Amino acid sequence: MKNEEPKNWADLPTDLMCLILLRLSVTEILENAQKVCRSWRYVCKDPSIWRKIDMRILSYNKPVLVNNPEAICRNAVDRSEGGLLEINIGDFGSDSLLTYIAERSSNLRSLRLMCSEITDDGFVQAVVKLPMLEELEVSGISLSGESMKLAGLSCPNLKTLMLNRLFYLSSDDDDHDAIAIAESMPKLRHLQLCGNKLTKTGLNAILDGCPHLEHLDLRQCINLVGNLEKRCFEKIKDLRRHNDSTSADYPFSFETYYFHWSRQLAILKNALPMEEGAYNFDPIVEEAEYYLKLYWDLCQ
Repeated sequence: MKNEEPKNWADLPTDLMCLILLRLSVTEILENAQKVCRSWRYVCKDPSIWRKIDMRILSYNKPVLVNNPEAICRNAVDRSEGGLLEINIGDFGSDSLLTYIAERSSNLRSLRLMCSEITDDGFVQAVVKLPMLEELEVSGISLSGESMKLAGLSCPNLKTLMLNRLFYLSSDDDDHDAIAIAESMPKLRHLQLCGNKLTKTGLNAILDGCPHLEHLDLRQCINLVGNLEKRCFEKIKDLRRHNDSTSADYPFSFETYYFHWSRQLAILKNALPMEEGAYNFDPIVEEAEYYLKLYWDLCQ
């Protein structure tokens, strides 16, 4: 059999190229694939490959460093030409970026945010422009109960909500999130509230206000006391209890928080000596050391 000449990747059909590109990350497409040749650059501009954008640039197991991720994210949103349906942002983000997305993606169905810089005002101004949302995640973000209620009222088709917090060291009761959910999100089917401060009162409000709820995740909700399982099991098909393990699929567990502070402490202690008048990192170092000690005490 004669040796066949290798096929030119530039000659692949457009639909096949799109399928290949969908297996790449946003940064791999924008920083590498589109620079291969003219035909690839053309396909990389096809709005159909920008219906879903995953910009989780950092993860617990595999950190990835990306220069100017906000600019890359805006570029990806622009290429969707208004057809963006799902976007996932982790470890970066701002109010201005969220506004940019909302103003250009009125058909968005899924918005997942894991970035601590988002404020109440920025969140509310964006979410009121996304009436088609069915899935919302706002994990690790300090949002008020009122903001969550406005999200529910602005997105009447919301079926999935993930409102996860860093684990709370304080046992202060707080049912604001739970009451907001109960009063504004009657169509919820999936609810994840890991690390929330809700109490029995808030949980009962959710069970009453969300009659279609099927999946409920209450891991690390340390204020839930008493026998609540009977009523939960009467209504909920899939229940994660407050003391169930978080090691496999929860990004804000004790372990993750510990490694976060370990990394911060290592960076600060290895930093060059501060010049006179520079920012004083001592309080942050003290806080990191405090949480590391607390973590080990909890593990004993």
